[in-house]
Amino acid sequence: MEAKVPDQTELVDQIIDVIVSEGMIDRDKIKLDASIESLGLKSIDIVMILTALEEKFDVYIPMDGPFHEAKDVKSLIDAMASYISKEKK
Repeated sequence: MEAKVPDQTELVDQIIDVIVSEGMIDRDKIKLDASIESLGLKSIDIVMILTALEEKFDVYIPMDGPFHEAKDVKSLIDAMASYISKEKK
């Protein structure tokens, strides 16, 4: 059975859940305008988050994708959400 693509709001919530669990960050600290740096996420944390998202959504996420250029939570989530949506079509 193929995983269906959640709607955008649900997808964003699920991505935030993964960031919270893999990055070990309090959910209330995750604001769209928060910088990745301010959350204390290192590149290894981003890799762990991307790996967890790959497993969760059954997609391949290239480690050199647009995710590493993201400077804030919104751009990171947007990049991940649009990539997952595109891959699951």
